[in-house]
Amino acid sequence: MDTSKKILIVDDEKDLCEILEFNLESEGFEIEIAHSGEDALKKPLEKFDLILLDVMMGGISGFKVANVIRKEKKLEIPIIFLTAKTEENDILTGFNVGADDYISKPFSIKEIIARIKAILKRGTKPEKENNQLVYRDLKINPDKKETLIEGIPINLTRKEYEILVLLVKNMGKYISREEILKSIWNYDVIVTDRNVDVNIARLRRKISPYSDNIKGKSGYGYSFVNIE
Repeated sequence: MDTSKKILIVDDEKDLCEILEFNLESEGFEIEIAHSGEDALKKPLEKFDLILLDVMMGGISGFKVANVIRKEKKLEIPIIFLTAKTEENDILTGFNVGADDYISKPFSIKEIIARIKAILKRGTKPEKENNQLVYRDLKINPDKKETLIEGIPINLTRKEYEILVLLVKNMGKYISREEILKSIWNYDVIVTDRNVDVNIARLRRKISPYSDNIKGKSGYGYSFVNIE
């Protein structure tokens, strides 16, 4: 792992922070610690490559911190929530405010390290080239509403195209079926989660060899991820 990777740990449990710091530094990461959300937001967050963020802290919550990072500061730093809150609604809230992963306490250090390495390896954003979204030889041209693979146009329906754009723009982030329905169908017709699944299945078939880049996770939705 690149030793230049910088991780911010935000947790009010000092003993846990020390354990994480020791083990992550042993893996070659550079670590800084904030014991509250308020302290975290005072730091130059743009210099970090990833944030480990506790949800329940004495001051502002991790959900609020993530919301500020995403909505106010407009930063796309990967965020992993560390929390004892394991109800489905809590997990969905975490992903809705911009989490890249969600790990329940208690956890193993090996699991934390594996999740961190996976997220840092996959990257978070596709490249932009002449206003196009580009992932390898998959190109999406928003101006022409056109999708190409190896320069060959792919015949997508409007919904398939809009889902692909949504997933690629949010590369590495899981988007719930509810969010997809709201964004693509805008609740203007009666549709169900099944509509999302059917369109995703069709989209996967049409964008081969990138079908495996669209991942589904039960309870979380779908994501377009990097595959080495």
